[in-house]
Amino acid sequence: MTAPQRTTGVLLHATALPGTPACGTFGASARAWISLLAQQGVTVWQLLPLAPTDGTGSPYSSPSGSALNPWFLDADDLVAEGVLAASDRGALPDSSQPRLDSAIAAARAEAIGVALARGWSAQPPERQRAFAQWRRQQGHWLRDHCHFMVLRRLQRGAPWWEWPGPLAHRQRRALRHLDQHHAEGLLAEALIQWQLQQQWQRLQTQAHAQGVQLVGDLPFYVAHDSADVWSHPGLFSLGLGGTLVEQSGVPPDYFSATGQLWGTPVYRWWRHRVSGFQWWLARLERQLELFDRLRLDHFRALEAYWSVPGGDPTAEQGRWVPSPGEALLRRLLGRCRRRGRLLADGRLPLIAEDLGVITPPVEALRDQFFLPGMKILQFAFDGNDDNPYLPANLRGSRWVVYPGTHDNATSRGWWEGLEGDARARVGAAVGAEVRSPGWQLLELAMASEAELVVAPLQDLLELGDEARFNSPGTVGSHNWSWRLERSIDSLAGPLKGYGELAARLGRRGP
Repeated sequence: MTAPQRTTGVLLHATALPGTPACGTFGASARAWISLLAQQGVTVWQLLPLAPTDGTGSPYSSPSGSALNPWFLDADDLVAEGVLAASDRGALPDSSQPRLDSAIAAARAEAIGVALARGWSAQPPERQRAFAQWRRQQGHWLRDHCHFMVLRRLQRGAPWWEWPGPLAHRQRRALRHLDQHHAEGLLAEALIQWQLQQQWQRLQTQAHAQGVQLVGDLPFYVAHDSADVWSHPGLFSLGLGGTLVEQSGVPPDYFSATGQLWGTPVYRWWRHRVSGFQWWLARLERQLELFDRLRLDHFRALEAYWSVPGGDPTAEQGRWVPSPGEALLRRLLGRCRRRGRLLADGRLPLIAEDLGVITPPVEALRDQFFLPGMKILQFAFDGNDDNPYLPANLRGSRWVVYPGTHDNATSRGWWEGLEGDARARVGAAVGAEVRSPGWQLLELAMASEAELVVAPLQDLLELGDEARFNSPGTVGSHNWSWRLERSIDSLAGPLKGYGELAARLGRRGP
């Protein structure tokens, strides 16, 4: 297999885009951002999951894994298209907060849905027919999502296993009653998803026309309180009342004496295997409709996963259980080949998130399917010459290298927290005094053989930890809430420098 072209990208989640109230959208700023990347020869835009978030704002624990986050719906574009009245836009809740305002973003999305449903009967027949056709094409996920979100509101946010029995168990009579008596709310949810899909597809079309690839992110597990688990309980390790029998996490390690407990149900893999992995394949294909490539979070669980008893308060008493990841990836490879969704060199369009303590069997599974793994430069300078994150220790080109990701400090924040010995090691690696840690780490990454280098935008702007996106293991108002406080046009200088650095080091440039 030939080595892929060495390229560069930027990590920026859509919530952080500027110029709109409360939250970034799929509107004008997103279009300007794609154009700016293309102009400067940056060929990859990496995002976090586009799904609705949980109550903490995390997109990695979503109430609906196939849906798009309603916060991304751009009201100005809806008015321009004639599906939302200017008066409705003017009445939307507003926010003057510089960071993401989740309460206002949710209120705006709900108000847009109500307005879309209210004015739907007056829309042209051809638009109504297009919507009806799209609705039929979405299979079960859309109907399940709409039912779940409407019921969640009716049940005042209670988790689905606490709903009245007929609703918790999806009895047909109860769902027919919902269809009959809450038709407008269900219509609003479906219209929101349709309009989101259309706005995102326009961004896809623009990106492809301008030579920019869109890279997404898929959490390995789905939230316990989600449309996915509510509609397919037999595929997950649940008791009769919906309680967790086995839950996900990772074992105790250097960083946590009790491990990490994630609280999501693990999969009943034998049922997935019996069904030919239909649920998993549909989930992956939905994401590959949205993105050119997909980062698969917690890839190691495709080889074996840490399973913890459902009632345990920590992850200490878990056990490793084998997963049928090879069989699943073989199925996906065949389906992507038939549907023309493989990369140009014949590989699956996946990136394996293989961070942490990774065993040889996990590496073998990754390499069997020629998937690139991830390297984080902030992990490279512990003083061990055999540190696998040091660029000098990379073997081959199948890697995606980052200074840090959404879960790390910004490079400037990381540097400011380093002690003297570690600072000296960084200086030795970059071969100069460290004055601009983010850019100097990027130059180190770009000089490697790695097929892709991705810079968090915060590093290109040399921002400190006030711009950190998430601190794992914490719940706070600053997680997931950072937004750009400057226009997209003002980023031309840093992006130009990034593209020129890429070109100088043999990566695709302007």
